[in-house]
Amino acid sequence: MPLLLDPTDTAPDGKVQAANCVTVGLINNMPDAALEATERQFVELVRASSRSTVVRLVLYAIPQVPRGEAARRAMAERYRPIGDLWNSRLDGLIVTGTEPRSENMRDEPYWGTLGAVIDWARHNTASTIWSCLAAHAAVLQSDGIKRRAFKQKLSGVFACRPVGPHPMLRGAPLPLYVPHSRCNDLPERALKACGYRILTRSAEAGVDMFARHDRSFHLFLQGHPEYETDTLLREYRRDVGRYLRGERDDYPAPPHGYLGGEAMELAQAFRARALDDRRPDLIRSFPKRTLETGIATAWRATAIAIYENWFDYLKGRKLERRSPALPRRRVWRDWPAAPLHATGTS
Repeated sequence: MPLLLDPTDTAPDGKVQAANCVTVGLINNMPDAALEATERQFVELVRASSRSTVVRLVLYAIPQVPRGEAARRAMAERYRPIGDLWNSRLDGLIVTGTEPRSENMRDEPYWGTLGAVIDWARHNTASTIWSCLAAHAAVLQSDGIKRRAFKQKLSGVFACRPVGPHPMLRGAPLPLYVPHSRCNDLPERALKACGYRILTRSAEAGVDMFARHDRSFHLFLQGHPEYETDTLLREYRRDVGRYLRGERDDYPAPPHGYLGGEAMELAQAFRARALDDRRPDLIRSFPKRTLETGIATAWRATAIAIYENWFDYLKGRKLERRSPALPRRRVWRDWPAAPLHATGTS
């Protein structure tokens, strides 16, 4: 089905209001260097996952997120100001994080507005997906759960296993391969104590996906199923560059479970060269193109399954609102346990 990018003046009202159409907001908080790539990743994932759904995607920007002038001008052409969100009517919302500059997230310049978004989403959407650092912000705002720092960055593609059956996991291949790229984690015990339901976890990466249903359904992703094939490689190259410029003391480890054998050997060979001859301009010879040939995108099927299930949920909730006389199906209200790979919605 078509993806409509904020068609305020161009889409026929009938198509936007149809029962198989949902309106989803995307608040893209990623820093300038990753802004356009993140937008592209979510747009393409929504397009690939909306096979039976017309999705109207509306982009929003939080003005307090630090930006350069070029990024602000580019965003002004495609993104609505966050003030437009407060009176909007969305079915779903996707919120990304941004690289924090403060140890305490509450000290970030955008915290007040992001906190308002978190509270608004609870009362004004059927469901919200909180991506990576946005998930950390949401549980901090709602329940005071603080993230904890890893000794070193967690980066790679990890095999995640379901903790139990859940409709959001229907159709997803097992194990669920998910890219992770983060320096912090959320303690599982604290999440459970506050009523969050753990959906998937990895032995190496810990909690992957978790959820809670209060006034609306909240899906929290510590990983990045939206990532493109080379995203982790671009981040790895960035971190290598930081080491060569003296902005970090340790040479970064290659992403876990990401590079094939020959590509890993090539990455280790560059590491040996960098340790022996550390200088900023060495990054020019980083073998990115060669390393790309050793990557397999094992997580795409997982990402599409998750978002297809989410769009089905949004459509179900929209149908309930449009037809209040119809009996509500328990799956939309309570998310009962359901077998993995089940096709029914009971």
